[in-house]
Amino acid sequence: MSNDFKIRPFRIDIPQAEVDDLRNRLTRTRWSGEIPGTGWSRGVPVDYLKGLAEYWADGFDWRQAEARLNAFPQFLTEIDGQDIHFLHVRSADPDALPLLLLHDWPASFVQFAEVVEPLAQDFHVVVASTPGITFSGPLTGPGWNTGKIASAFRELMSRLNYNLYGVQGGGGGAWIAGEMGRQDPDRVLGIHLNGLITFPSDDPADFADLTELEQQRLARLQNFRDDMMGFNVIQSTRPQTLAHGLHDSPVGQLAWIVEKFKEWTDAATDLPETAVDRDLLLANVSLYWFTGTAGSSANLYYETAHDPTAYAPKPRGTVPTGVIATATTDVAIRRFADRDQMITHWTEVERGGNFLSLEQPKLLIEDVRAFFRTLR
Repeated sequence: MSNDFKIRPFRIDIPQAEVDDLRNRLTRTRWSGEIPGTGWSRGVPVDYLKGLAEYWADGFDWRQAEARLNAFPQFLTEIDGQDIHFLHVRSADPDALPLLLLHDWPASFVQFAEVVEPLAQDFHVVVASTPGITFSGPLTGPGWNTGKIASAFRELMSRLNYNLYGVQGGGGGAWIAGEMGRQDPDRVLGIHLNGLITFPSDDPADFADLTELEQQRLARLQNFRDDMMGFNVIQSTRPQTLAHGLHDSPVGQLAWIVEKFKEWTDAATDLPETAVDRDLLLANVSLYWFTGTAGSSANLYYETAHDPTAYAPKPRGTVPTGVIATATTDVAIRRFADRDQMITHWTEVERGGNFLSLEQPKLLIEDVRAFFRTLR
């Protein structure tokens, strides 16, 4: 077997000197000012960020988080010159369906910390780290667009000898999951998605007879495009310039990530840690910091923006697809999803946001099980 096809066991082991350096940098932060009374409207408020950084330095226990993550069997394998990190937890049932879980940016495999063990009662669970993020990074070269990532994950499942499997993805992971279905419909049994983004076409009929919920979701999508796309524009055009700041400043990295957890979690919650566990949130930020992957993760947006196939019309997906959508936060509209995918399962829930596996893990687990039961 060539070295490229080897699967190597992996454990997280951050040197103590790097943990100490992080704390030292946090305690020496040069804090910016802000315009009084603006709250979150212009970005992360200083007082909030100070409090979270202080907890990161003096309250958060990295070694405890590291031990929790190391409880999952982890591995590395090289695909197309890039190390791919993944978790692999086999079910006690040898006939269980393999299930690949795909995270969003700026999350990581930590996004699934609450759901891996429950799902492993019914599935052989694989959690793949997106190329360029945490231990699947930094990137070793350009070209890692959605199509190439989907192809690499198909190869990963082949190396694990899984010839038929399901895929679950949230947010950016949903885009990759859909592409895997288009590339290999004979092996992907079904796709389950959350945090799905759907777009209307230029046809005026798309805007006729919209329900109140659909109108709300279109308004959210428009607000996202008008007021929440700054991160995307920067990462899609000048990711390397951004990388210099985030790679050198842990508070900069913290603000860059926590803003998305504020804006993309349940809109009915007031703070990110109201929606997700604060220690898991900081474990996620810590992994970006320790692996130095702020820049390579930003480059994923550059690749999408410069990929002529990214938003080009595609054939309707033929793989059975399930969607779970939340009333407070999501923008997915079924009629648009039906146009793009073969939707066979659609669940509406009241609460939750883009990081549903951290926010509402029981809801996600139940819906994944319900969807794949219809396919077995």
